[in-house]
Formats: sequence, structure tokens, C-alpha cells
Amino acid sequence: MGGGGGGSIRSADLKQLEEKAKQKLKAQSETGCHVFISFAFENEDEVNLLRGQAKNEKTDLEFDDFSLKEAVNSKNEDYIKQEIRERIDRASVTVVYLTPDCAKSKWVNWEITESLKRRKGVIGVYKGDTPPDQLPTAFDRYGIKTVKWSHQEMMHAIAEARKER
Repeated sequence: MGGGGGGSIRSADLKQLEEKAKQKLKAQSETGCHVFISFAFENEDEVNLLRGQAKNEKTDLEFDDFSLKEAVNSKNEDYIKQEIRERIDRASVTVVYLTPDCAKSKWVNWEITESLKRRKGVIGVYKGDTPPDQLPTAFDRYGIKTVKWSHQEMMHAIAEARKER
């Protein structure tokens, strides 16, 4: 009868785990950064690499990614915009992955403008030594900063954009 479940956690241990979790969440909210990544669909593989680097504990690139992981399955533009707005609202900074494809994307320009309307910091990140020749029109219009895909430069620019919002 009785059955000793053997898997129960003592009350004191549970409280200790809860306290550790609360402390970690508090530290993350004070120092961590919530980022929305704006990019052209054609660059998804490279953006996934950026996401992976941010999850790697051995790098100094550290942020929580609140961007869409999959395209919204809808042709209703208002619905798509609402889904994206919800993600932008959760972030403090929008990071735009700059490529020639990105410069042509109406969605990237919309996400930048929407981020700024919602008082989010915005930065652009590019691979290589120089940014692409063409940037989304919102970059010129709003004077948005661009940085090289380097962990230190990105984290510094994200921290600055977060403060300026």
C-alpha cells in the first residue's frame, strides 16, 4: 500500500530552489537584455548562428531573443503585425541583421519604425569589415548606429541602445 514515491522534494529544499530561481530572474532582469532580431527571411541561417552564440555560455554575447522563430502562418497583414508587435514589446532593443536582402525588405523597415515608435533601442549588425552598401531606409532616416558582428561591439551597442530608449 503506502508506496514510497521516492521522488518527492523536501519543503526546505523546494524553498531553497525557489529562492535561487527568484535571485537568478532578478539578476537577469537587471543585467540581461531582451532583444528582437529583425532580418530578411533569406538570412535566417546566419541569424540562427547569432542566436546560438547568444545561448553559448562560453561567449560574452548574452541576450534573450524575443524575435519570431518561424514566419507567422497568415496572409492577414494586420495579424502578422500584431504578432510582431507583441515580440517587440517584450524586447528592450531591436537588433537588425544588415544584408543586401535586409535593405529590400519592407518588413525590416516596418519593424525598425515600429520599434522606435515603441521606444525601443535599435542597432544594426553586419558581418565582415564594412556594412552593406545599402541599408534599410529607416537607418538614414533615424540615424541608427551600425556595428560589426563582434561579441564585444554588439554587447556594447546593445547596452547603449538600451540606455538611450
